[in-house]
Amino acid sequence: MTRVPDVEEATFIAEARALGDLPVASAPEIAIAGRSNVGKSTLLNRLAGRKALARTSKTPGRTRGLVMFALRFNRRGEAADAPPVDELRLIDLPGYGYAQVSRSERNAWQPLIEGYTQTRRALALFVILIDARRGIEDEERQLYEWLGTENVPAQIVFTKVDKLTTSARGVLRERARSSFRGGRRSGGPLFVSGQTGEGVDALWASIFDAVRGAEAADAAGELAEGPRRA
Repeated sequence: MTRVPDVEEATFIAEARALGDLPVASAPEIAIAGRSNVGKSTLLNRLAGRKALARTSKTPGRTRGLVMFALRFNRRGEAADAPPVDELRLIDLPGYGYAQVSRSERNAWQPLIEGYTQTRRALALFVILIDARRGIEDEERQLYEWLGTENVPAQIVFTKVDKLTTSARGVLRERARSSFRGGRRSGGPLFVSGQTGEGVDALWASIFDAVRGAEAADAAGELAEGPRRA
């Protein structure tokens, strides 16, 4: 199991409300999406090893564009489970569902997210967060299936699992296995808590596997495989 990496530096880079506002890609990117109030900011802070890198709020839907954070790793020693890159970027996508924003603004998010996913060469993994207490809804299934049609590796992550009993986890795991089939899955569904840190090591392992896979595809000249790699 990959250990949680030592994040030496974590910084906010940009918030893009149009594709043209995105900075030039210079490191692998991990997109993270989920319904409003799924615990995305808490998990982003946990991944970065910081308390307030991503803003948490009691009001759902605070993220208005593609919010980019850069993480730089301490790779001294080059252990066997060391990060495969010096830097990667986490992309916080606007929350869907019951975000408290106007309908026109929500409608503007879809082409932004789709355009980023289809054209961003640096995108190595799309992480779909699902509140373990709410269960799987049609939006998550549709997003996962769409990512499969776009040849985008996807990882299902259930958040707030510290709130579930062992039996409830077992039921949810079986439902997830039947709901999310096919596509370029990075691995089976993960159970994570941004509050306690449970499962974060497994999520990092999935992220690093995806980064290695993207680098191998680049080296092998397989980028013409999917439309987003054009």
